[in-house]
Amino acid sequence: MSAGARHVLDNPALASLTGPHAHFAERRGRVLRYPTDVSPWLALPDEPDAGDWADLAALAGAGVEVPLPGYAGQVPEGWEITFQIEGVQLVDEGLDAAPDPEAVRLGPADVPEILDLIARTQPGPFLPRTIEMGTYLGIRRDGALVAMAGERLHPPGWTEISAVCTDPAARGQGLATRLIRAVAHGIRERGETPFLHTSAANTQAIRLYEALGFRLRRTTAFLAARTTERLPEAVS
Repeated sequence: MSAGARHVLDNPALASLTGPHAHFAERRGRVLRYPTDVSPWLALPDEPDAGDWADLAALAGAGVEVPLPGYAGQVPEGWEITFQIEGVQLVDEGLDAAPDPEAVRLGPADVPEILDLIARTQPGPFLPRTIEMGTYLGIRRDGALVAMAGERLHPPGWTEISAVCTDPAARGQGLATRLIRAVAHGIRERGETPFLHTSAANTQAIRLYEALGFRLRRTTAFLAARTTERLPEAVS
């Protein structure tokens, strides 16, 4: 990488939506997003200008809350920050990836049960079509889904591990660790490298990820903003 060049993980949603996930992309000008039933992630250019913000407002609608994960700049006048937490991005640097004999691949028929588990464990957004973003694996006990993990953003050469969660009644059995290793094994089999995001305040999860072989690559932010009530004209 040349000096000053940005890494694909510096704007992973943009790299995903212009790369392996381009078939999902909804675009207006230089602004891209996933369909709203797939993922809340959207992608601004690295240095958005007034025209890009106008395009984002037109794409989302007036007075609508939009996620701006990873964005570190200022929002335009008339926009309101509604949510902001510090986050971290970690990358695989020695994970002991391995398939798991108990892990099963989850599909569209499993989505209602997945959404129930997500609602009970709150690992982050999971929408009706998120399952289409990559491979999701689960572990069942007595027929019930008790743990899962899967793939989300997909910049070239990288795949994000996401939706790592375990039913409270099944915690303490190492199921999340097994599923992370199993999902990572599939990513490595494609010749790609796993990475992930979590809240900077989630120190327990960060310690687990680092113990598994991930290292901190950078700090980031997860925020959302409400678009202006009056849609501006896009700047040509």
